[in-house]
Amino acid sequence: MAKTKGQRSLSSWTDQDWDYVTTKDKKKPKSKRGRYLPKKVRQGLTASQKAATNRKKRKAGGVGSRAEYSKKVARKVGRLSKLLKFLDDKLR
Repeated sequence: MAKTKGQRSLSSWTDQDWDYVTTKDKKKPKSKRGRYLPKKVRQGLTASQKAATNRKKRKAGGVGSRAEYSKKVARKVGRLSKLLKFLDDKLR
């Protein structure tokens, strides 16, 4: 049976190797952790962008809090999402 659009989206989301921007965040309590991003986005950020996005996330609050991405980070996340969607559609 073929996967639905939502199932394909979830599969591509899980294949992106998501993790925290800094490796030390895994050991911290959830309320003190920084951004959780796909590997390609993490690799594309400069050290100052990583620090800024982590500060913004931590300032937003505890577990489940949401802080908007900066414009540069949002652009990188958006490009990656569009690329993966394009590739997923081509492979189907």
